[in-house]
Amino acid sequence: VRDLTALGIAAIVGAGIFSTIGKASFDGGPGIVFLFIFVAIACGFSALCYAEFASMVPVSGSAYTYAYVAFGEIVAWIIGWDLLMEYAIGNIAVAISWSDYFTTLLAGLGFTIPAYLTMDFWTAQAMLSPEAIAAWTNAPTLLGIKIICDLPAFFIVVLITYITYIGIQESRNSANAMVALKLAVIFIVIVVGAFYVKPENWSPFLPNGIAVVLRGTAAVFFAYIGFDAISTTAEEAKNPQRDLPRSMIYSLIICTVIYVAIALVLTGMVNYTQLDVGDPLAFVFQKINMSWLAGIIAVSAVIATASVMLVFQVGQPRIW
Repeated sequence: VRDLTALGIAAIVGAGIFSTIGKASFDGGPGIVFLFIFVAIACGFSALCYAEFASMVPVSGSAYTYAYVAFGEIVAWIIGWDLLMEYAIGNIAVAISWSDYFTTLLAGLGFTIPAYLTMDFWTAQAMLSPEAIAAWTNAPTLLGIKIICDLPAFFIVVLITYITYIGIQESRNSANAMVALKLAVIFIVIVVGAFYVKPENWSPFLPNGIAVVLRGTAAVFFAYIGFDAISTTAEEAKNPQRDLPRSMIYSLIICTVIYVAIALVLTGMVNYTQLDVGDPLAFVFQKINMSWLAGIIAVSAVIATASVMLVFQVGQPRIW
């Protein structure tokens, strides 16, 4: 149960807690906590359905297998491809996000990777930003083709795939280590940030009304859906009928508490109108002259994003 819960937390608490939570707080104010609670309840019903299926059909394959049992081969075939696209394309987005965090972290340490090695070919060719123009202009040419690729994203995919390829125990140990580190940093952020919370920043609690808060449901649900990856490990679980339902519910509860606590600390430390930034956690601690903690958060964001990739890489071959 502990290992499966860690897998769920690894998938759910990803880069979103370090980046998109700021934009959501900017739009909805401190009342954004209602969004996380609302989505958690909706996901809870979904998780209970998964849990029921996982105990009835304890084999790998997630929703593909459940659809096969419930509706037959054609519906399962469609859902199987949906899942593969979700896991593969989702991981592409996460790998690019990891690359951005990693290059920013290296830049902070004084190491700079050329722009043409941190960007994809089509973005560089469009030349819609100064970085893209620099990448296209400075890229070396081989046989008339510009050598442009997102090298950090490529390497992290290779590394994560290698860990997954070695075996489930190594994947589990890696996920557990990353989750432990990630939760430790989040705990430090919440505890330290709590001392700098000003309750007046929580007023008004719902500046733009509940409708604006709930507008972010789709984006947050996308982050929460990581619990679905737990069900792909049914054949590796010692007692799937008991362990899968518990781990899904536990991971949802733990992640909801984390998201709500982080949102309250963020909106309490600074006014919500200042949180429309790419790295809100680092931003609020720089505001109170604690740049060392901002650096730790940057490292944690790199680890958090890698842990999301690991869980989806573990799930993908099981669906295949």
